[in-house]
Amino acid sequence: MFEKLANIFRIPDLRRRVLFTLAMLAIYRLGGHLPTPGVNFLKLEEFFNQNRGSLLGFVDLFSGGNLRRLTIFALGIMPYITASIILQLLTVVYEPLAKLQKEGELGRKKITQWTRYLTLGLSSVQSFGIAIGLEKAGDFVLKPGPGFILMTMLTLTTGSAFVMWLGEQITERGIGNGMSLLIFAGIVVGLPRGVMDLAEKVSSQAWGAFTVPAMLMLMVLMVAVVAFIVFVERSERRIPVQYAKRVVGRKIMGGQSTHLPLRVNSGGVMPVIFASSVLTLPQTAGALFKDNRYFGPMLRALQWGEPLYTLLYAIGIIFFAYFYVSIVFNPTEVADNMRKYGGFVPGIRPGAKTANYINDILTRITLVGALYLILISFIPEWMIAGIRLNHLWGPVGGFFERLPSWVTNGLGVNFYFGGTSLLIVVGVAMDTVNQVESQLVMRHYEGFTPRSGRIRGRRATW
Repeated sequence: MFEKLANIFRIPDLRRRVLFTLAMLAIYRLGGHLPTPGVNFLKLEEFFNQNRGSLLGFVDLFSGGNLRRLTIFALGIMPYITASIILQLLTVVYEPLAKLQKEGELGRKKITQWTRYLTLGLSSVQSFGIAIGLEKAGDFVLKPGPGFILMTMLTLTTGSAFVMWLGEQITERGIGNGMSLLIFAGIVVGLPRGVMDLAEKVSSQAWGAFTVPAMLMLMVLMVAVVAFIVFVERSERRIPVQYAKRVVGRKIMGGQSTHLPLRVNSGGVMPVIFASSVLTLPQTAGALFKDNRYFGPMLRALQWGEPLYTLLYAIGIIFFAYFYVSIVFNPTEVADNMRKYGGFVPGIRPGAKTANYINDILTRITLVGALYLILISFIPEWMIAGIRLNHLWGPVGGFFERLPSWVTNGLGVNFYFGGTSLLIVVGVAMDTVNQVESQLVMRHYEGFTPRSGRIRGRRATW
């Protein structure tokens, strides 16, 4: 293993990419310690500790703890993700944008530019809402007034734009997906704090006699979740493909059997991030309308852990799983390419029949992948906020009042040991390792996994 790790630094281009990625992540963490002027950080830290099991804890997870300290990177990449979702949805309903997306590299650059502009707009609105909310809260602002609002808007919007630039630079000049790696870095940095939190619960017997068994169950659950994530992320449905023999000059080409791999979870962690990002919008508006007699009850029903929130979260994951797959994989294009090179699926006619066959299989395995994401994502919610079925209407909720309090109210454990964070950490780590491995194998070095093998160079024949 050490020999394989050393191979990374023997390849100049790969070494440069890895070091560049580490440098960008170091800059991101450095910005996580630069505070926003005019904020009482002690009061803010105390407030987040009191609301650890709420939506604030979830948003703070994606910002890497920057929101808790309200640093210059407090907004993180959430505005960029939200802007990307909006533009991707518009490509479905707005025809000029759909045509622009089909124009190749030029169209992609134009959409990326619009995403940046929209990110700046969303960052400005969110930073304005944060500044107003801090002023209304009371003790969080040292010197309230228009100067504080403008300074907060300028600081947080600039920080969000810089984080967006860091992610794009990592994607272009580093290793892996830049935005996912920034989220990964934010979660990993919080792991020591999560370990300390669990140690304090053990020392103080936070759950009484159930403390030690609960910790053992938590550790076993973590290992099982990681193993399950790795198993599903590696799983794929292989469609057999046969290439007919062709005579090209004096050579016979083709005549080989291969397969078309379809991943069970083609969208990775993106459906979870997209669904979470969309559901944060009502909660942001809830800070302004929570006391309204018309919107208040609806917004309270959409709070973290409530049954309506859980239902919409599951529906959002299923929707974005299919939506993301429809963007990254086109069965019609794959079928046309297979027919162009003489390939066919045994028993299926080339062309439209093959495209429909691939689409049917992709539809079924995407549903399986979406259900897997829902299961993994609900683990932290149930552990932290509980299964709040007792909040259902009337006699239905009264029936679930008989359940133990740790079932309906949760255990209050930290987010860092939940399924969402483990899914992101394991998924991003596997994708990054796969990219490094492909770079090694392409340059005739052995990869990390046994099945990667080694590509041998062409031998000269005399």
